[in-house]
Amino acid sequence: MLGIDRHAARSVWTAALIVLLLVLLYVVRTTLFVFILALLFAYLLSPLVNFLDRLLPSSRTRTLALALAYVIFVGLVILLGAQIGARVVEEANTLAKRFPDMLASWQKPSPSAPAPINSLKEQIVSRARAEIGSRTNDIVSALTRAGLKLLTVASDLIYVVIIPILGFFFLKDAHVIRQHILDLVDDGPRRVLLDDLLADIHLLLAHYMRALVFLSLAAFTAYSIFFAITGMPYALLLAAVAGILEFIPMIGPLTAGAIILIIAAVSGAPVLVVLIFLLAYRVVQDYVISPHLMGKGVELHPLLVLFGVFAGAELAGIAGTFLSVPTLALARVLYVRFRRARLSSRLAPTSPVRL
Repeated sequence: MLGIDRHAARSVWTAALIVLLLVLLYVVRTTLFVFILALLFAYLLSPLVNFLDRLLPSSRTRTLALALAYVIFVGLVILLGAQIGARVVEEANTLAKRFPDMLASWQKPSPSAPAPINSLKEQIVSRARAEIGSRTNDIVSALTRAGLKLLTVASDLIYVVIIPILGFFFLKDAHVIRQHILDLVDDGPRRVLLDDLLADIHLLLAHYMRALVFLSLAAFTAYSIFFAITGMPYALLLAAVAGILEFIPMIGPLTAGAIILIIAAVSGAPVLVVLIFLLAYRVVQDYVISPHLMGKGVELHPLLVLFGVFAGAELAGIAGTFLSVPTLALARVLYVRFRRARLSSRLAPTSPVRL
């Protein structure tokens, strides 16, 4: 009547809703990140819960299996913290005390080394000390705001408690949540498509969390064994750093490698041997172990992974970096499923009709 095209109006309304949804997600990004971590934590415990549920007598709920899984998980965390965590903290404190002297000793010119090498070492140390000195004023001024930071620390500790609680509900009511999502769509092709998408997302997250845990454990084990054999100082600390940084794609392993090489250089360890080991391990992990664990649903081109890592870091810092790979893999799953559904809908009318 007013000359407004219905199709155009619907498109504008849909675009406005999408923009509003994106703005809302950005506003609640912290809460959303907590729920995502809880979901990933649930996938981390899911194999143990399923195993215990099969062993226990049949019941209508998985509450007993969930309770036992949480008890086992907390027990393992306490055990590892007592056996490994104490040694890691001790090595970290020792390294913090000795690092300035180690750096100064490494800076001294070596008679057997070429002059350019000695000059390069002096420039590196001078640059590092200049950076530390330039940050001193910022650190001192930040101490006056330390009281306000206590509130932030307290809220972070609350998240440590909230995430396992949310993960418990995800594990307990996963089938109910899935059914409620399916009930949003009527029976038909769209419901089938949604069912397939949920199944693909479930496999994607399960493979991703399993791969992250195994890659982290593999890195910690391999680095610990190699450092123990070669007599690398602060072996357990460096192995723990390498294992933890495996959770951050691309940037994490590179950062761990740089830290290890710096400690090896200033402590007098064989840098060339350490470098060869790091390169060999990355080749094995990136081209043998990781593709086998991740599965076809999580395989992404390295250029796409690098783009996602840097874009995620720019948008949301460490959280964005951590979620970049599963987000890209999820986008890939959605694209493949919708593309298949569109091709199927196009080919369906052309099939011959039998009378």
